[in-house]
Amino acid sequence: MGEQKNGAMQHLLRASVEIFREFAYGGSKAAARPRVGVALAGGFARGIAHIGVLRVFREAKVPVDVVAGTSVGGLIGAGYCAGTSLEKMQQIAGETKFTDFGRWSPSWLGLATNQRLEVFLSKMTSAKSFEELQTPLAIAATDVMEGLAVYYTTGLIGPALRASCAYPGLFVPIQYEGRTLVDGFLTAAVPIEGTLLLGADLVIAVYLEAGNLAKPRTFTDILSRSFNIAQKHADFEWRQQADVIIEPDVSAFAWDDFTQTNQMIRAGEEAAIRALPEIRAALDAKSKPAKS
Repeated sequence: MGEQKNGAMQHLLRASVEIFREFAYGGSKAAARPRVGVALAGGFARGIAHIGVLRVFREAKVPVDVVAGTSVGGLIGAGYCAGTSLEKMQQIAGETKFTDFGRWSPSWLGLATNQRLEVFLSKMTSAKSFEELQTPLAIAATDVMEGLAVYYTTGLIGPALRASCAYPGLFVPIQYEGRTLVDGFLTAAVPIEGTLLLGADLVIAVYLEAGNLAKPRTFTDILSRSFNIAQKHADFEWRQQADVIIEPDVSAFAWDDFTQTNQMIRAGEEAAIRALPEIRAALDAKSKPAKS
């Protein structure tokens, strides 16, 4: 059954390449295409689905000029923008466990620290600064004192990424450049603004809605579900800003389950394939006639 499903996926992927072939090799000569930005949402382990989305983009020749990421979206974005292969990222994801990036250290400010995240990032890339990346990247964090989104596009990647992944209550906030920072999802669940800051004309948003219906097991489960409920009632703005929205079905996966990497990647692939006609239409609509 699994082999049949994989075969069907490959067939769909081959067909999807044809959707973009004319644009990639023919249409681009007749028109100047828009600058494409991809905004990757957070979602802890569910963020592995982003790899599947990016894989379909690669195979279908969907152009990606800039990337913005929140939380795990920032991590996947950093690897992608550094030129790390999606296959390597999939391998790393399949071997990941919580202690690779978090260390339990209960305090008044959080249950754990995420200092190990910078070491974890080094598994994907040796790049230390945004300036070393091959593709421009913006990482979103939240200034907990000001209640505002903060986007990092220059300087060190590590501190910005740690801040973006500092889930309130679970991880201790990050002190960086005079700010007290926590997870970017509070103010930039899907970091559309980050792609616009980098000059995107067309934005593809990838949103990972949490929907696991299992009974909460821990304090962090309760906290996560509480934030998810709040997000559902506050996502109208970014939806209006996005040109295309891709929503992989990751509702069956727990926030901390890294054991189902292949299944989550497949969910990302399936959602991206379904969105290809809409992406093509958006690209055509925003392409400018070439100057004679």
